[in-house]
Amino acid sequence: MVQSSEMGTALKEHLESPAVRAISRPSVRGKFLFLGEEKFYVRGVTYGTFRPDANGNEYHNLKLIDQDFAKMAANGINTIRIYNVPPPRVLDMAQKHGLRVMVGLSAEQYVGFLIDKKKSAPNIQELVRAKVRACAGHPSLLCYALGNEIPAPIARWLGRRQVERYLAQLYRVVKAEDPDGLVTYVNYPTTEYLQLPFLDFVCFNVYLESQERFEAYLARLHILAGDRPLIMSEVGLDSLRNGRFNQARVLDWQVRSSFGSGCAGVFVYAWTDEWYRGGADAYDWAFGLTDAGRNPKPALASVRKAFSEIPFPSNLNWPRISVVVCSHNGARTIRDCCEGLLKLEYPNYEVIVVDDGSTDRTAALACRYGFRVISTENRGLSNARNTGMEAATGEIVAYIDDDAYPDPHWLTYLAFTFLSTSHAGVGGPNIAPPGDGPVAECVDHAPGNPTHVLLSDREAEHIPGCNMAFRKASLQAIGGFEPRLRIAGDLKRPHVELHPYSGFDPQFRVAGDDVDVCWRLQQQGETLGFSPAAMVWHHRRNSIRTYWKQQLGYGKAEAMLERKWPQRYNAVGHFTWAGRVYAKGLMYLLGCGGRVYHGIWGSAPFQSLYQPGTSGLWSLPSMPEWYLATLFLVGLTALGALWRPLLFASPLLILAVVAPLVQAGVSAARTPLRSVHRRGIVSLKFRALIAFLCLLQPLGRLWGRLRHGLCPWRRRGPVSRSLPRPQTFSLWTERWQSPDERLESLEAALRARDAVVRRGGDFDRWDLEVRSGLFGAGRILMAVEDHGCGRQLVRYRSWPRYSPAALVPTLLFAALSSKAALDHAWLVCTLLGLTALLLARHTIQGCAAAMAAVRDALILSCIRAETDFEVEPSQKSDLIDATQYQNAPD
Repeated sequence: MVQSSEMGTALKEHLESPAVRAISRPSVRGKFLFLGEEKFYVRGVTYGTFRPDANGNEYHNLKLIDQDFAKMAANGINTIRIYNVPPPRVLDMAQKHGLRVMVGLSAEQYVGFLIDKKKSAPNIQELVRAKVRACAGHPSLLCYALGNEIPAPIARWLGRRQVERYLAQLYRVVKAEDPDGLVTYVNYPTTEYLQLPFLDFVCFNVYLESQERFEAYLARLHILAGDRPLIMSEVGLDSLRNGRFNQARVLDWQVRSSFGSGCAGVFVYAWTDEWYRGGADAYDWAFGLTDAGRNPKPALASVRKAFSEIPFPSNLNWPRISVVVCSHNGARTIRDCCEGLLKLEYPNYEVIVVDDGSTDRTAALACRYGFRVISTENRGLSNARNTGMEAATGEIVAYIDDDAYPDPHWLTYLAFTFLSTSHAGVGGPNIAPPGDGPVAECVDHAPGNPTHVLLSDREAEHIPGCNMAFRKASLQAIGGFEPRLRIAGDLKRPHVELHPYSGFDPQFRVAGDDVDVCWRLQQQGETLGFSPAAMVWHHRRNSIRTYWKQQLGYGKAEAMLERKWPQRYNAVGHFTWAGRVYAKGLMYLLGCGGRVYHGIWGSAPFQSLYQPGTSGLWSLPSMPEWYLATLFLVGLTALGALWRPLLFASPLLILAVVAPLVQAGVSAARTPLRSVHRRGIVSLKFRALIAFLCLLQPLGRLWGRLRHGLCPWRRRGPVSRSLPRPQTFSLWTERWQSPDERLESLEAALRARDAVVRRGGDFDRWDLEVRSGLFGAGRILMAVEDHGCGRQLVRYRSWPRYSPAALVPTLLFAALSSKAALDHAWLVCTLLGLTALLLARHTIQGCAAAMAAVRDALILSCIRAETDFEVEPSQKSDLIDATQYQNAPD
């Protein structure tokens, strides 16, 4: 035994040498753990706790431990979880059998001292520091677990913040002793609400006996884990109460569901039925894969088979996938992309690189990797995506940007989601790779990066273009007409031709195409899925200039989307997602706290943190239009030098300037800089850069929007020179139709004219509202009289609605102008009066445009109600002009 210990010590010293340590120590990369360059899936079991001997040594039977470890290794187990710090000889023995060890530091045992705060209480940090020193750097070490399931009543007593600070302090202690060691905390559903972003990866103990509920909760845990790996630190079933064969069946789907969802590992609870807890052996308990005498149960064979087929069984009928890379002058980054695509572990895929008119070496570099390269003239991103789709031979088309590269199992997780669901499209996370530099890291934590929007834990509203895949048939089923300018005839007169397209809308040349295609698929009744493990590494912008250019492009895309999807935008010019946006830059905003759901008397088994969305009052300072309001207040304050009453705007100006500064500062302060443990001046420098980017992003979006027509004072609808006034339309018909059908037909007619339509609610005395802009709208009320034999008299009444957002400032500036005139401040009077007139003019024009749209749609709806044919768009104006209807003031 002495010789074995000496050999283990020598091996330990060898593996701790700098040359070997960097390779052998586990690391975290995105959603997975790695040993060197090889992905490491944790196939684990829990071990202990056992009855200690007279000296308090829990691991005294070394012969039995050696036998256990040998059997574990023979059954495909590569990791064990021990709930306390084992002696070095146990770690040496684990290393001998090729096992990694999760070492528990037992922080939950000391948390009571935070309540009592006695002077005789031990120094918890020193206790933890001594435990870490006992095993720091050992070659068998997988990670440290700070604790296991701090009891929910204690966490509720102390409060979430204090427990989080306690664990954060211990995390720093561990990192100070072993900087390269991985650190986690083992949580459970009853304290799910703990926010621990500093951990290297996330662990949860979950015992659910329903596969459907288990998989649903796995999806939730992946959302909570974010860009970090998720490991199920305990799953299992008691064979004493449920039977041995039922235990084997449940463990099979628990392990497979965990890895199938994208978990980086699973610990089965437990290796053996031998268990010692609270000073006594447990006899009414049988979670082990073996019984107390180490005789295997059926569960051991079930787990061994499941572990041998991770992350998915090899006999699945994997669909063929065509990976499309669209690039324009992407020679700088496309090498990483191509090398990553070569490393994909998927049995049936092809790669198509569409070179969209590049002037650099993009096509030549892609050809070196043996991929199919299609070179075209520069026609924009959407055309390139469509070209790749048409050339694809796979039933699934996956898109990745040329400045991104995939995880080796990227396609596997995408394909499995397609196989197990009916989603038309599936996306995954895009994570910034390490080593791109401090500016890129700061950009990664700033708002404005491509991200996913989720309607639920598994269904997406939007998947970003750098990581998205679609069923080819679903893509081809959506399309439209692309206007193209053509020169024809001897006179070379230009005219516009409409060319059909399928897939992506060609008008989106740089950005916005992914949002548009997601909305069109959902408009057709399709759904989108999200796979948290289908990850790609996506380089962030590495300079302020390129970040600014990116935000300008996104602003332009938002303006283009507003013209195509006006109904998805509000009057100010923002579209509101139905789902939740998962972006780092939005996670740390001021006011984004939350409330913990504990259940009555703290009895809920699943206690969650409910967080408000980012579209409320606290998010206003981060909106682009806030800058316009600030600029307007600057003008008023400047006029205050000529006329003192306008100095009332000074406090508002101070608030307008300070609010985004505070918001950016809070966001930067809450951002965890994980790649390097930066402190002091260096930390302040990078947090200041993050704050600056938080201020710059809405300004870039605003400028991009304004340059392309998306502004709060925009107006939609036909131009009308008549004053908006109430109108009444009447229709006598002998073709009966339900009121709901008539209103739906009218709504369709309005939307066909690109009107922004809103339905009335339960408490409204109007049925439909047509919005022309921020200041003007028109409303419609319908009444139907039934006269028997299918005859109906249908009445429509419409009237303009002047928004308070227009009336209040108009009246205010008119009043201020009058007061300035009384004070003989003629310049101020003129400027304020012109402002009031401009607001009034814009409001009247907006209401007139809305009323004109209402009038045209009402007439068209009446025509359709009385004809047996569908009105063609080219016939609308002729029919409206030729048809006479009653049109009288109300």
